[in-house]
Amino acid sequence: MSTPDNNSHVFEAPDAKADVTQQIRDISEVPAIEVITTAAVHLMSAAAVKLGLAAEDNAEELKDLDEARKLITALAGLVTSAAPEIGSQHAGPLRDGLRSLQLAFREESIIPDAPGKGPGEKYTGAVN
Repeated sequence: MSTPDNNSHVFEAPDAKADVTQQIRDISEVPAIEVITTAAVHLMSAAAVKLGLAAEDNAEELKDLDEARKLITALAGLVTSAAPEIGSQHAGPLRDGLRSLQLAFREESIIPDAPGKGPGEKYTGAVN
């Protein structure tokens, strides 16, 4: 039985390096606004599912308010910090979506958070 020597390397497919290089080139062509808004939309979608708002028959089973809180807070941080960089044209709809999720969270909560203590409200202020 042979043993690998200290110079052995993990096998990489010949095209692996080319694929990574192409991916780097591809992402370099994507404007920052698109990356930011795409990340925000993913956070919104995940938060909606965790709030039980999915269009699936088992939406209620997917509900997890602790997870939704984390996602909404992350979204609020992203939207609040990115707004000056992406402009009101892009930030406005993201803020509207965020606010809708914050209100939905408040409605789903058995024990509502105090004003200003809900998910993301440390970044956005109290949502009513």
